[in-house]
Amino acid sequence: QVQLVEFGGGLVQAGGSLRLSCAASGSIFSINYMGWYRQTPGKQRELVARIISGGSTDYADSVKGRFTISRDNAKNTVSLQMNSLKPDDTAVYYCYADRWGVIYWGKGTLVTVSA
Repeated sequence: QVQLVEFGGGLVQAGGSLRLSCAASGSIFSINYMGWYRQTPGKQRELVARIISGGSTDYADSVKGRFTISRDNAKNTVSLQMNSLKPDDTAVYYCYADRWGVIYWGKGTLVTVSA
């Protein structure tokens, strides 16, 4: 089992920045992917960004150039630096970890971007 706890989130004005962090514990060896999804009411959860253990990253087109994902393997954390935030970025953000094809989720943290 892998436990994930998110930190950060909150309310910010459009154009502002927030940083999300996620700490993994438990059976953390062999975690391949870590990253972030987000979800708004009535919509499917969508991938925001992910990073593999080797450092390669993927981003949703909507956040490229604004968000940066990073991972500290020694501390078992993954962070998401979100800049130039837009009201459309408002969502619950979920940390996830993929370990041998099994997906683990954090409880989510709310990010609200006001116009």
